[in-house]
Amino acid sequence: MRTFLQNNINTKNTMKRGFTLVTVFLALSCGMAWSMGSRVPAVGMPAEDFHLDDLRGKQQSLSQYRGKIVLLNFWATWCKPCTTEMPAMQASYDKLRDKGFVVLAINELEDDAKVREHITQYGHTFPVLMDRDNKVANQFGVFGLPVSVFIDRQGRVQEYVKGGLLTEQKIDEVVARIQGLEPATSALIESA
Repeated sequence: MRTFLQNNINTKNTMKRGFTLVTVFLALSCGMAWSMGSRVPAVGMPAEDFHLDDLRGKQQSLSQYRGKIVLLNFWATWCKPCTTEMPAMQASYDKLRDKGFVVLAINELEDDAKVREHITQYGHTFPVLMDRDNKVANQFGVFGLPVSVFIDRQGRVQEYVKGGLLTEQKIDEVVARIQGLEPATSALIESA
């Protein structure tokens, strides 16, 4: 009888632990699903504004770059594909910034000192913004790195690249396509 009761108590304890684990798993899953980001922004839709600090502690917003073609690049120093595509981003930034193109490299959840060291080591000069609570990454539906979002001069999403390795050629092609989509300024032509 004693063994039967002991086994019965052990079974109940195992079931309680199992129930507790399932409950914790479900709670974490729901929480992670909520925190992993909203939907990926649709092409043609306005990009939602955000405010983040750069590596100098100065607050930057997406809206301050209205009128420019913006490449938002979500990255981390530990992400090999992220760091592999950064030289192409730098080359395109150097070539096109005088033509209204800007790169905003948004670092996810890393320490400022580590990011600053990385950026300095590789000589990147484009703005680097710190997404310390992952809020902006979630806002843009980022799940996995790298993710790049091209935004036109009117603030609309024009391309969303998930996990693909950006090359200088790819960046230049997307920027040229976006420039081609924009309405040309009209000129008054006088007839003789």
